[in-house]
Amino acid sequence: MRLFLLLAISGFAAAASAGQLPDAAAFDPEGAAIVLLGEVHDNPVHHENQVTVLAAMQPSALVFEMLDAKQATLANQVDRGDAAALAGALDWAQSGWPDFALYYPIFRAAPDVPVYGAAVSREDLMAAMRDGAAAVFGAEAARFGLDPLPQEVQAAREAFQMAAHCNALPAPMLPGMVEAQRLRDARFSAMALQALRDTGGPVAVITGNGHARRDWGMPANLTAAAPELRVVTLAQFEEAAPAGEVPQDFWLITEAAAREDPCAVFTKPSDEPPE
Repeated sequence: MRLFLLLAISGFAAAASAGQLPDAAAFDPEGAAIVLLGEVHDNPVHHENQVTVLAAMQPSALVFEMLDAKQATLANQVDRGDAAALAGALDWAQSGWPDFALYYPIFRAAPDVPVYGAAVSREDLMAAMRDGAAAVFGAEAARFGLDPLPQEVQAAREAFQMAAHCNALPAPMLPGMVEAQRLRDARFSAMALQALRDTGGPVAVITGNGHARRDWGMPANLTAAAPELRVVTLAQFEEAAPAGEVPQDFWLITEAAAREDPCAVFTKPSDEPPE
């Protein structure tokens, strides 16, 4: 594993051309130290594709957006061959995430590697909304790129949050939502680096597509904190890629999952930070 990490740092493998892939089997992170595997959380095909990638890359660690540190400890202590026991240990039914049956194959795809939990507590997210991501992140905030955003970037990120929440949020809430998202990205990145230090890599991160954006997601934080590392991102979109330049390295297009109207929950504004 130490040899792998040295190769990932030295740029041993040249980057492939970014773009849309025909299927998950075509994804090759080519010696990346950290690989971000994006998803739409409730799409079963996206999790099947992640399993395909994990089977090929054989990561040394799995980092989950969906788990906190305590849950990760429990996941490392439970027999992952027992789906019911693992779901019970994680108290998944009360987590708010989609059915555990969607995520269990990911755990099974790398059954013997350590699991890391990157989730940020609600208390910290609310503090970030109030005081800013840097204040909550702590002493290494600048290292992870949590300096104030340029005005045009701040405006773009606020517009993104508004659209992501069905244009249902009051405008004064948007700066706080951006800060909560910035805290998530930075904490996820710090945990991915911890997993890399512990295991040598490659590290696979299971996360939403937004966190895998190179312009303002985890890759930006990772580049700020550890510019020598090679980070590769894979997004998965439903029906079509977003208009304009896609902000991930590689992407897949899948059918949309069957779901109720996600905007139905926004009949009135909520103070919950974004997922």
